[in-house]
Amino acid sequence: MPSAAQPKPLIIKLGGSVITDKASEGVINTKALSGLAEVLASVTGPLVVIHGAGSLGHPEAKRWGIADGVTAENALGVYETHEAVSRLNRAVVSALRDAGVNAVSFPPFASALTENRRIVYAGEEQIKELLLAGLVPVLFGDVAADRTQGACILSGDQIAPYLAAALGAERIGFVTASGGVLQDGLVIPEISGRTADSVAFFKAEGADVTGGMKGKIAELLLLAESGIESQIFAAEDLAAFLSGENPGTRITS
Repeated sequence: MPSAAQPKPLIIKLGGSVITDKASEGVINTKALSGLAEVLASVTGPLVVIHGAGSLGHPEAKRWGIADGVTAENALGVYETHEAVSRLNRAVVSALRDAGVNAVSFPPFASALTENRRIVYAGEEQIKELLLAGLVPVLFGDVAADRTQGACILSGDQIAPYLAAALGAERIGFVTASGGVLQDGLVIPEISGRTADSVAFFKAEGADVTGGMKGKIAELLLLAESGIESQIFAAEDLAAFLSGENPGTRITS
């Protein structure tokens, strides 16, 4: 955990549905990415950026069945999935650097370890040193080595809350295409462990290999139990979140 003299980091997760065209495989939304990077350039304290895969990575992972484990029969899919998400990561890092952010790539494929698809380690000790040096690590949903099934898909939705707890983050924000958690077409202002079961989507199957919104909320509810609240909001609300407001949906204990 950070010392009293070290500012607590801010963690921002950029949804794959925002920075890619999820309906078109392999297409990066460079306009949205550049806009988000310009807003993030206003952050003056320690910052960790995590992004989803969207249409780069999910299709490959599904084709090869990576989420179910890796053997010699589908090992080629590890390369194809990692290469796809790495291409998106290069675009994210480039956009951030163009905006003046001292961003560096930090691939979970080379730094994370899971067991039964849950994080054992995600490079937090290295990340602490990078933050002290004034760098902005950029992680992403990726393939990770797994003790029980060879490898698995490690979602940015699991990485973000894990690092929030490991680094003692003060705030964590998720930028999504939906602008929050929707019910009957309206954004739900707050979800807690007591109210989650009443949200309709919570009983539905996820839309992608990482569990969609259902999986995201499950991870953030676990984080809230440790005392760290989070916010899910639209890209246009990022500046408001950075200024201390609470747009979209707040996830509490």
